[in-house]
Amino acid sequence: MHDVEWRHVPAGPDADLWATRPRCRTVLVVVHTVTSGQRLLEVVRLIGTDPRVQVVFTSAPDVFGAGVNDFLRATGGVVVPWLQATQTGFDLALAAGYGSISQLHSPLIVLPHGAGYGKRPAVRADRSVTARSPYGLDPQRLMRDGRVIPAAIVLPHAADLTRLTQTCPGAADVATVIGDPCYDVLMASACRRSSYREQLAVGPERRLVVVTSTWGPSSLFGAGQQLLRKLLDELPSDEFGVVTLIHPNVWCAHGQWQVQAWLEDCRARGLGVVPPEADWRGVMIAADWILADHGSLGVYGTAVNVPLMVSTPASPDLDPSSAHAVLAAAAPSLRPNQRLLPQLRRAAAAYRPASYAQVAARISSEPGRFAQNMRQLMYRLLRLRPPREPPCTPIARPPFLIP
Repeated sequence: MHDVEWRHVPAGPDADLWATRPRCRTVLVVVHTVTSGQRLLEVVRLIGTDPRVQVVFTSAPDVFGAGVNDFLRATGGVVVPWLQATQTGFDLALAAGYGSISQLHSPLIVLPHGAGYGKRPAVRADRSVTARSPYGLDPQRLMRDGRVIPAAIVLPHAADLTRLTQTCPGAADVATVIGDPCYDVLMASACRRSSYREQLAVGPERRLVVVTSTWGPSSLFGAGQQLLRKLLDELPSDEFGVVTLIHPNVWCAHGQWQVQAWLEDCRARGLGVVPPEADWRGVMIAADWILADHGSLGVYGTAVNVPLMVSTPASPDLDPSSAHAVLAAAAPSLRPNQRLLPQLRRAAAAYRPASYAQVAARISSEPGRFAQNMRQLMYRLLRLRPPREPPCTPIARPPFLIP
């Protein structure tokens, strides 16, 4: 892996002498993982075009931080070392992770990097982690020395505010229900389904099965490749296409070479593999079936109105009040050891548009309003008047596969 070319932001009383556009508000984007970085890019675009704002990036320490340097280099933005980021007072900081955020000395907005707050921290073998509050709504990450660390906590749903009031009451005063950006993009992009299918080489005569996997040993990919091989064995290739979406943490932890090597035999038989840098939302919209585990993509899959099946058993780390747990209870169980084609047909026959409505409704209580709400929050903390033109929800970028 190549090192990022670090660039120091001018600081001190004469800093403006070095800037072509002086006196900009500076916004620090704190990237813990590739997944969090992808979410933050969608957020910072809401202010990045403003000539009054300068955006810079930094890589925060994280166990899944592999791949962040390459991700930051691809942005083409100014990247500052973490040490400088923790010693500089920026006008605003954004993070979709929680590691080391107490070291920052800037007003900080934190937001989830997936579909809400679905997982609880795993109990360690030494029992040193006993709290089972949802990850991101717990005092261990939101408070330090009796003080709430973030200046604002972004919540996708009003139910999350209720949960936060119970799990970390001190943080509820700085929480704001904003909505979910990916849900809004899925809704805005649904009309482009045929275009996304063309990008994935799925014609009108074929049906597309999308297999999504989160990371970890209880994920679909962590359990092995038997499901993918069985799908390729059982489904006639002239009638079905199979595409898989694998969590960026898997790619970062094991390396792209290794993941592709593990999938080489399946790819040779027609499996389409979406690389971690591609936009996954168009793939979901293109699907005729979605096979998921306990990750966020299964939750988002309920918004695209196709049959969805969830692998069993569900992760014991799911928070029982989350959308992830609601999905695990509502969706048909996928049983990889049984014949798959009959399961797909049964799921399609039983599917009704309202089948997963309760899950989709749990993703966001501000549908279509994330961009407007998030921009207002950022400009309020920046102490700037927002532009007059309302922000628009972007369309999902065309998907692509590893050649």
